[in-house]
Order: sequence, then structure tokens, then C-alpha cells
Amino acid sequence: MNADEGHPLRERFRVVSLDVDRLSHEEALDSVLRAVRSGRGAYVCFATVHMVMEAFDSPEFAGIVNRADLVVPDGMPMVWMQRLQSAEDPQRIRANDLMTSLIDRAEKLGLKVGFYGGTQDVIDEITHRASKEHPGLEIAYAYSPPFRPLTPEEDDATVKEINASGIQILFTGLGCPKQERWMAEHRDRLNCVMLGVGASFDFYAGNVKESPPWLGRLGLEWLYRLSREPKRLWRRYLILNPRFIWHAGRQLLIRDRTRPGV
Repeated sequence: MNADEGHPLRERFRVVSLDVDRLSHEEALDSVLRAVRSGRGAYVCFATVHMVMEAFDSPEFAGIVNRADLVVPDGMPMVWMQRLQSAEDPQRIRANDLMTSLIDRAEKLGLKVGFYGGTQDVIDEITHRASKEHPGLEIAYAYSPPFRPLTPEEDDATVKEINASGIQILFTGLGCPKQERWMAEHRDRLNCVMLGVGASFDFYAGNVKESPPWLGRLGLEWLYRLSREPKRLWRRYLILNPRFIWHAGRQLLIRDRTRPGV
């Protein structure tokens, strides 16, 4: 599945720098499984304010995300921007929720899954939990890569190992923007659907606590995460968030001014 195949009714809305799909959780799940059935490499990105601003600052990165087979609205600002552009029933789809749904579906359908990224401890916790909760799930690949660029030889070996494993779904947890670049670079070399789920590795492993659902519905999950990891996340939220608000407002203002009859 490429950016358009398998999406006869695909509807995308511009959010500052990214073209974000409007779809439900079930539609996203079906889209991923449709890509799995194609047998070709594909990748899925989860759009957040952080990703939008990374893309705004780097046209090269924006192109990587916008060429993804699916750009999922993960974060209420994505949903609000779609709604303000008259999207019908826009919904937030959290990366962790889609990952857990796909793990459950993979067990039922007999699909092989893999995990790439995170520390070895996190990988161990993920595979332990997934195996315990889904005894019929086949985890055919799990790897914690070194925190440095792989050599060409190491990368070739990784590609061969992933393809030889026969996995159909690969969850990647390298963090934005590294995981999106990695997926784009490997789409034509791997025979699986890759999902850049980022922090979902830590959530699923249980070593980072998720924010209460009600905060997420208010679009304040960032505040909870900032309170938990201020040293690591202060720049992302206290600098990127105001910039996003400025550019999103500017986009909507220009849109309104250029609408016919306005």
C-alpha cells in the first residue's frame, strides 16, 4: 500500500506542515491490516505537535511523514485542527491504543509481529507482557539497536534478519524524528508494515506511567508528561507548543481570508 492505494476514500487535512488522515480507530486498524495483506513494505506515522513542528522546521522531514502510508492523528490538537477545517467526526487515535489493538488482532489472525527500538530492558518487558497477555501471539523478532547509527553492514544484517523472521507488523520505538526517518529509509527493503509508536514502548513496558484519560481528552497529556520528565521534555512542550499555536492560528486565519465570499 502506498500513500494512496487502499484508501479510496482517504481524507487528509493540513495541520501546519503535515497532511493528517481523518479516520476512526477501527478504520486505522483496517488500513494497517490491508497493508499487511499487500505483502509490501509500508509505514505509519502518528502525528503530534512535536512531529508537526519538527516537520515545520525541516521540509525534508515533512516530506518523509507526508509520504507515509498513513498519518494518524495522535494528539487532540490534530483533532481540533481537523474539526476547525470542517472534518466530519475527527477522532484521536493514540499510538499505544492502536499498538495494543494490533497485538490483539495479530494473535487472532496468526500474524507475526516484531519490536525494534528501546533499551533491552524495555524490549524484554514488552515481549514478556505481550506473551503473557496473548499466549497465541508469535513474536518473531525483537531487537534493541545500539544508540548510534548502524554501519552499512549492520543495517544490511538487520534487514536480512527482519525479512527472514517473516514478521508482518513491526513496531518501532526509536522516538521522533529518528523512527520516521528509519521507516522511510527501509520501506522498500522490508516486507512488513512499520508503525512508529515512540513512547508507547515505555508505556506498554510499564516503566512510564500514562496520563489520566480525562487529561488526554482535554489536550493536556503534554502537561502530565512534562511534570513527570521536566528535564527531558521542557523544550518540546514549552517552546514547541506556543510555536504550534501561532502557526496553526495563522493557517486558519489565512484559510478564512481566502475562502470565497469572505
